[in-house]
Amino acid sequence: MTQPAHSSLADQLGETVDAFMSALPEEDAQIVGASFEKLHSSDTAESAIAVGEIAPNFTLPDATGKTVSLHSRLDEGPVVLSFYRGGWCPFCNLELQALQALLPEIKSLGANLIGISPETPDTSMTTVEKQQLQFDVLSDAGNKAARDYGLIFTVYEEMRPLYLKWGLDVPASNGDDSWELPVPATYVIDTKGVARTAQVDKDYTKRMEPEQILAALRNLKV
Repeated sequence: MTQPAHSSLADQLGETVDAFMSALPEEDAQIVGASFEKLHSSDTAESAIAVGEIAPNFTLPDATGKTVSLHSRLDEGPVVLSFYRGGWCPFCNLELQALQALLPEIKSLGANLIGISPETPDTSMTTVEKQQLQFDVLSDAGNKAARDYGLIFTVYEEMRPLYLKWGLDVPASNGDDSWELPVPATYVIDTKGVARTAQVDKDYTKRMEPEQILAALRNLKV
């Protein structure tokens, strides 16, 4: 679905959720609704890295196999760090498109952009090519970095048959059978490694607005 240029990321995400839910059979919609309620009432991501805390370092491969570390990018300037679930996730794809559109402004503010998912490098390469991404897209095998950031979520068992029915084979994408995913999170990290802005939301249909990212980067220069 092509979105109008003035449409906020939140609006685009909301429209995608509405279209998705309205197309579901009633039985499937009830399962999805119940899983959302279960997720909202859980303690998922309650221990996530928060504003003012040191962002854990990581060294992970990109889609071509080249390793990239957080510290190496922080040597160059601030970092916008986005944990996303995978290229199969429509909400993540909207976010990735928004981040790519924002990249020139992020760069103009002296910062780098890093995306992290648990997908294998081969699967990440498909995402990079399909979305024409020009920033670091790293593969977090076993969700090790996501675990360090307190972002681990395991897809509920009742949802797994639905994912597979929709063609979303998370174990195949991630190269393991854990069904673990990161809670979507965006951090703006200063050159000292401190998380200065963070959005962590266990509701995986919510993401940080591009303007908030730019505002956070501008505040680093004040």
